[in-house]
Amino acid sequence: MARKVFFSVSMSLDGFIAPASAGELMGRQWMELQRWVFPQRFFRENLKLGGGGEEGRDNDILRETFERTGASVMGKRMFDAGEQMWPEEAPFHTPVFVVTHEKRDPWERPGGTTFHFVNDGIEAALGLAREAAGDRDVRIAGGGATILQYVNAGLVDEFSISLSPVFFGSGVRLFEGVDADRVALDQVRAETTQRVTHLTYAVRRR
Repeated sequence: MARKVFFSVSMSLDGFIAPASAGELMGRQWMELQRWVFPQRFFRENLKLGGGGEEGRDNDILRETFERTGASVMGKRMFDAGEQMWPEEAPFHTPVFVVTHEKRDPWERPGGTTFHFVNDGIEAALGLAREAAGDRDVRIAGGGATILQYVNAGLVDEFSISLSPVFFGSGVRLFEGVDADRVALDQVRAETTQRVTHLTYAVRRR
């Protein structure tokens, strides 16, 4: 069975992880939010964008996050946006379980990614992901509403935020509606690089 359930996201200084509209996901603000990712060698390798790229701690963190992940869970909104934007060889290379009300056969992509559509809620999706992940971790890939459901249900063990020096002003706020009476955090690690600050927390029940 999987070891940990975690999520890892980039977040603006004012607490947003995505624009309000999925149509703006490749817009200026989102590109600024993810600016630390695009130059990294691992990112370029994983999306087959050609050789080159930076190495260093940012690159290591991307690689470590990928290597620890044995399966992912995501919400339907994130899947719908990604279905339009991901390359044919989707960047997960593991089973992905989509929490949805849509009934749909598994969607197998080149490179080892298969999307499975789960109609029985977040716990059912997580159970399937744990089985698929083996001895690796399960990543809650997003979006924000799905991450929050897992946090409030006490199903997340750890998370990392890459805090980018950008303001959004509005959009999808990561912790809007968090159950602060039930969720407590312990800081695990803080690392600052030239482009971003990586913060890692363990999650426990209050």
